[in-house]
Amino acid sequence: MPKFSRSCFHAAMVVKYYNHAIINLLLSLATIFLISHTSHAQDRPLILNCGSPSSAKDADGRFWDPDDKFLAADTKFVIARADVQDPSLPSEVPYMTARIFQSEAKYQFPLKDSTSRTMLRLHFYPSSYPNFNISNSYFAVVAGGVTLLSNFSAYISAEALSQAYFIKEFFLAPSQSATLDVTFKPSGPQSFAFVNGIEVMPVPAIFNSDPALAGTVGAGMDATGATTVPISDSSMETMFRLNVGGRYISPVNDSDGLMRSWYDDSVYVYSAAVGVAMGANRSITYKTMPSYMAPLDVYSSYRSMGAYKDVNKKTNLTWVFQVDPNFMYMLRFHWCDSEMTRPNQRVFDVFINNRSAQYDVDVFGMTMATATPVKKDYVARVSDSSSELWVALRPTESVRSEFADVLLNGLEVFKLSDVAKANLAGPNPSLSDMMRKYRDGKTSFASDASAVSTVIITGAAGGACAVGLAFVVCVLVYQRKRRDPKAEGTTTWLPISWNSTSTSTTIKSSMSSRSQGGTTISSDAACNCRYFSLTEIKSATKNFDESNVIGVGGFGKVYKGVVDGHTMVAVKRSNPSSDQGINEFQTEIEMLSRLRHRHLVSLIGFCEDNGEMILVYDYMGQGTLREHLYKGNKIVLSWKQRLEICIGAARGLHYLHTGAKYTIIHRDVKTTNILLDDKWVAKMSDFGLSKTGPDMNKGHVSTVVKGSFGYLDPEYFRRQQLTEKSDVYSFGVVLFEVLCARPALNPSLPKEQVSLADWALRCARNGTLEEIIDPQLQGKMSQESLKKFMETAEKCLADHGTDRPSMGDVLWNLEFALQLHENPDHKKSHSTTTDSVDFQGQIDQNSIMAMHRSILNLEDDDDDDDEEARKHKKESDNPDEIFSQIVNPTGR
Repeated sequence: MPKFSRSCFHAAMVVKYYNHAIINLLLSLATIFLISHTSHAQDRPLILNCGSPSSAKDADGRFWDPDDKFLAADTKFVIARADVQDPSLPSEVPYMTARIFQSEAKYQFPLKDSTSRTMLRLHFYPSSYPNFNISNSYFAVVAGGVTLLSNFSAYISAEALSQAYFIKEFFLAPSQSATLDVTFKPSGPQSFAFVNGIEVMPVPAIFNSDPALAGTVGAGMDATGATTVPISDSSMETMFRLNVGGRYISPVNDSDGLMRSWYDDSVYVYSAAVGVAMGANRSITYKTMPSYMAPLDVYSSYRSMGAYKDVNKKTNLTWVFQVDPNFMYMLRFHWCDSEMTRPNQRVFDVFINNRSAQYDVDVFGMTMATATPVKKDYVARVSDSSSELWVALRPTESVRSEFADVLLNGLEVFKLSDVAKANLAGPNPSLSDMMRKYRDGKTSFASDASAVSTVIITGAAGGACAVGLAFVVCVLVYQRKRRDPKAEGTTTWLPISWNSTSTSTTIKSSMSSRSQGGTTISSDAACNCRYFSLTEIKSATKNFDESNVIGVGGFGKVYKGVVDGHTMVAVKRSNPSSDQGINEFQTEIEMLSRLRHRHLVSLIGFCEDNGEMILVYDYMGQGTLREHLYKGNKIVLSWKQRLEICIGAARGLHYLHTGAKYTIIHRDVKTTNILLDDKWVAKMSDFGLSKTGPDMNKGHVSTVVKGSFGYLDPEYFRRQQLTEKSDVYSFGVVLFEVLCARPALNPSLPKEQVSLADWALRCARNGTLEEIIDPQLQGKMSQESLKKFMETAEKCLADHGTDRPSMGDVLWNLEFALQLHENPDHKKSHSTTTDSVDFQGQIDQNSIMAMHRSILNLEDDDDDDDEEARKHKKESDNPDEIFSQIVNPTGR
């Protein structure tokens, strides 16, 4: 072969070789990509919206897929949609749809790695569903061979915990199976199981970083006498997860996409020794700790005892938790000391259920570094005679540390399964003492009357006797009018059987007896409002004719009616297919029966015959504020009308906050709860969620978050601590709603504009706020008035309650905005005062007292309405009389 040809041949062979190599390389890369992509897809969590036919997005932007393809073959089910959307639901997805099982049903979820733990979350919304009585729902849930729930009632759990919805979270021990079977089993032939949402997620080695055996608190704590517990073999249920000393951390802000919620710990702190909540004074990094253990926000805040060394030595910092008896619990303590720089500066002891868990804890000594996260696990048993878990930290005296103080950043409590019995199921929760008091009923009216009569006979005379007799007559009239001859011996609206031994039979019995029983209404409330028979209500509403419906809410429909031949009333009737609203019904009666004010809607009476819950109010001829803003109403409210309506609503809220015996927080301020009478006078309504009492004087009350999304105070949502500033935030949203004539939430808008509060604040920061106001108002209001109104609304939406004005300050500013609109000529002489929130420096003390008497109207009643209306009109016709000292400080 010629030399040239041989060279060409070799060149061709080289090219062929490299072509094969490249092809093989590409095939290998493609294979690796496919394997990686498939592995990644399998690692993705399953987020399922049960009963939904298609994917949907929740409020956090997560997509929830349909659950049907994971159901075992031949599974029988019913798909249902909740009748009522509770305002406390974070999103329609996944709670408004449910999959209901009347016989045993099984889900089968694929597992990529059966050697690691699986997190299972079950979402429950025990609302009313068509053709199903939710109080009859009792069922068991078994997953991976472990009984998670047994004879479980989501209805009882939600009522006992005062929550509309809740989540059960489990960490299942590794198994050898390639699938996770989750089985729902109704507890009886008349019962059913249901679920709204399911999450199945592979989790990193959250519980595997420590040795497989965790030491117990106290010797011989295990039932077998062992002093260690095999954590790696135990399934767990999350009982509590707390960001100690810090704010609520939402699932979207959790680390590594685990979507955990971290709650404020203050509601669990025992006694007055609550310590101090602090923030880290330097940045925190994970260093050697995996990021999935807890988000950095947990380690950036903490609770300690404070600076008083002598006091600290004599006290503990203690938390108390309600748990299921006769289980082992693992407690995970999260620590990060951002202050100490050497050992033996802060040393303390840890006690669990009055037993020593560890002595001489020195967080800096554990890590030998400042601002370094560390965690420690302990296990304790709660006996069958107790349902409380106590955690206490106490400064160690023996080591003579530099500071007598303790520290805790985060705390998690997990219930451990009994490995032998493979069980995590506990009893249904019991009622609180307050709810049990309502359930059992107070002293009967007959005995009350007897007791009062005895007091009158033995110790009263003259005027006192007359007052006592009037009280007795009132009570007896109420008793006679509410009694059903067939209902002797029944007690209260609330279900009777709430203990752990409740069965579907007892619940059904209690619910059927409810139709014959009565609500526990105080004698005082009974005397202050009228009791209507169901016959009277049906006559007033033409037997609840649909043509008389003037509104629909979470409680039920509102009808227009006529009583006593000519008096127009609004009749609010609870949804007969729903068991919700019992607490709201009683709160509304107790609250409004004691309050009389020009700017609060008046409760005329109520009816509870035959299982009904009906409230009767004064009829508000102009309906709600919302329907006059953007519901297509032909009446366009002028700027002056809007200001006067806002001022009226502010007066009503200011009275609730300052004018009653105790502070009253409305808790559900929104434009649909601001009603307008025939003269366009604004009145606050719907007090079913209101909170009151002497505890409010402490500055806040800890409570489950309720209210309407779009209006919810973010601080209240994060910390579950309700203050009057929560109403101020909601009222700020109302002010922007009035200004912009758009809903508080509008999902059809671009993402950044969905929330009116967020959008308005963003526009305020960008200086474009005037661009989003109602076009109907353009050129029809004073710029100074608009500026003052917008400043007031913006201050109401401050992120922290302490930065918001009081309702009194809001009221002053709105009154001033009205004056600036009606008297624009005065604005130049007062440019220095328009930026002030509080104008008391411009007014003498007598003027302040006079205006507060006008605002509060503490003893206002129906007989004074005409006089108040005339006075209000006179003030509106001649506003200079009231505001002369504000508008012209030299005029005095």
